[in-house]
Amino acid sequence: MSPSPTRCSLLGFAGFSGSGKTSLLRRLLPLLRRHGLAVGVIKHTHHDVEQDSPGKDSYELRHAGATQCLLAGPNRSILTFENLHPQEPELSESLSRLDLDALDLVLVEGFREAAIPKIEIHRPAHGKPLLCLQDAWIVAVASDEPGLPISCPLLDLNQPQQVADFVIQQLAQGRLQRVRG
Repeated sequence: MSPSPTRCSLLGFAGFSGSGKTSLLRRLLPLLRRHGLAVGVIKHTHHDVEQDSPGKDSYELRHAGATQCLLAGPNRSILTFENLHPQEPELSESLSRLDLDALDLVLVEGFREAAIPKIEIHRPAHGKPLLCLQDAWIVAVASDEPGLPISCPLLDLNQPQQVADFVIQQLAQGRLQRVRG
């Protein structure tokens, strides 16, 4: 029996380092929340990350050997997984760690090669090529340069409401990929 789709959809944000992916997401999230959407985020990083600090109980327990540690508090909980064999994460594994039944949409930053619908963040001033010319999964480009020669919708990177409207439209029309749970 294969997994069935959840109500949760996926949308990626792809672009070269420094293009403004995180900045756009920070501006986009409150706009999507105003539409009543429960939104999760997965952000890929190539760097080692540490959310805790030495001397804190959760830090000490993790470093004592816990492979998973849940710090549960009244306002938020933090779940940490230790990768026993460090390797680049898979998007599917990252998705499996979210409570997808509680979400309408997961925004994925990074995972540029993932076969999911994506909005490309492109700044011509950075001198990097357009990804949409090679990636059929890119459904729109958000740029600070009007008139780019592309065949998909061009969104104004400096108008997050325009990007939010596009995301909501894609979601409402069922054009985003559903997560398999």
